[in-house]
Amino acid sequence: MSPHISRHVSARRVATAAGTALVAAALIGTGLGSANAAPTAEKAPGASPVKLSASQRAELLRDADSEKARTAKELGLSSAEKLVVRDVVKDRDGSVHTRYERTYDGLPVLGGDLVVHQTKSRKTEGVTKARSGELKVDTARAAKAPKGARAVVWAASGTPRLAFEKVVESTKKDGTPSRLHVVTDARSGKKIFQWDDIRTGAGHTQYSGDVELGSKQESSGFSLTDTTRGNHKTYDLKGGTSGQGTLVAGPDDEWGDGTPNNAETAAADAHYGAALTWDYYKNVHGRDGIKGDGVGAYSRVHYGQNYVNAFWDDSCFCMTYGDGDGNAKPLTSIDVAAHEMTHGLTSNTAGLIYSGESGGLNEATSDIFGSSVEFSGNNAQDVGDYLIGEKIDIRGDGTPLRYMDKPSRDGKSKDDWYQGIGGIDVHYSSGPANHFFYLLSEGSGAKEINGVKYDSPTADGNPVTGIGRDKAEKIWFKALTTYMTSRTNYAAARTATLDAAKDLYGADSAEYKGVDAAWAGVNVKATKGGKH
Repeated sequence: MSPHISRHVSARRVATAAGTALVAAALIGTGLGSANAAPTAEKAPGASPVKLSASQRAELLRDADSEKARTAKELGLSSAEKLVVRDVVKDRDGSVHTRYERTYDGLPVLGGDLVVHQTKSRKTEGVTKARSGELKVDTARAAKAPKGARAVVWAASGTPRLAFEKVVESTKKDGTPSRLHVVTDARSGKKIFQWDDIRTGAGHTQYSGDVELGSKQESSGFSLTDTTRGNHKTYDLKGGTSGQGTLVAGPDDEWGDGTPNNAETAAADAHYGAALTWDYYKNVHGRDGIKGDGVGAYSRVHYGQNYVNAFWDDSCFCMTYGDGDGNAKPLTSIDVAAHEMTHGLTSNTAGLIYSGESGGLNEATSDIFGSSVEFSGNNAQDVGDYLIGEKIDIRGDGTPLRYMDKPSRDGKSKDDWYQGIGGIDVHYSSGPANHFFYLLSEGSGAKEINGVKYDSPTADGNPVTGIGRDKAEKIWFKALTTYMTSRTNYAAARTATLDAAKDLYGADSAEYKGVDAAWAGVNVKATKGGKH
């Protein structure tokens, strides 16, 4: 009998809000400004996020919504500005961090997002803004938006102004869908900025061996519906490139045979990767699903023909996977699945704009947590490493897609930050952040981890001592969900992670000093007049 996996009914083991305007990201590729410093108030170590139930989170969001007018006044916003509640994080010490989008005269403000930080007694102790300064814009031309466009206030770069945003949908040469956001000045008609919101990444499974999957018994058999993880479902596109596809189902509770010849195998891999990612965020970081509301996304496999990519799309709240070269190497390994699902997390938290330095940080976040989920999954067939996409053999020579210890090993990614890095493809400008995370976790120099040899250099030649991956993960997650905004660049990411380290471990801790040293190791240092 062909090898297969046994599955059980129980597993054993807003679209983006107005100002963020992110929708999707891809594993493979074909700048935007800075964020303000995070709050200066000292906080006691140990302010890690608490696990919120769906009802607890909903209550906090309702409270924030009912108080948003008062909050706007407290922040000194003009009468034309309104706040839209987007997300909330609560720390174990009772602190609450509420993320808002902004509108101006009823128009969404792109680059106007902010996070308000409050103590247990709900006293505001600081605010992290994507943009500081007064917002004053002439919106008289808003009604003259061209057909198919919407009027917005552009505050992500330069002087805030009225603009028109149009989304152009198309398909790239490799079959990846494209939704290009083009922002033009309402007065001059000149293009201000553009970005593509499709972000690509990269049973008895092909990559992870025999695993247990969450499934559901139906009237005529079983389906890949994980009732223990927000009802995450996996669908089969059967070579198509649109629609939801067909829910993967069968007469028995067995899926795939470990080879790409069986259509269920890719579905098993994707379903398993989504389960591990869900468990990682819930068990390690206390987040119940991508939006923190207990609702699962869904997966689509067998996208197109010979499609060598995978992507997350906010508009469907789903991950999509191609079958690779010759339809024989589906892009459904653990780290790729986690990479794509993490794009959804980023979109629903910091909302890092998918262009420039913020786009590189967006991609790096998916690589960082893709690797973290792989370590956390502890699967004997796909052990944890700091290599991205090593299982899918996308180059055809057995090498991984990206390397975190020395990103330049792939021939295109950058090891260290430099002025102008925001002008290159986000998959390559992600290098310094990936490198930072490796240095923070493991330190510099030669070493071997889980049978993989690494040798990480530093920009200044100074050695870096790692603080351990577990702590590094918690620092990046807290920075992402509490201090980063849509416009965060590398300098602001340094500030955000230092503040996260201070919250979690203290300003005099080895962890805080480790963050500082790791950023110096990739040439991101304190700026004149900066907070740190």
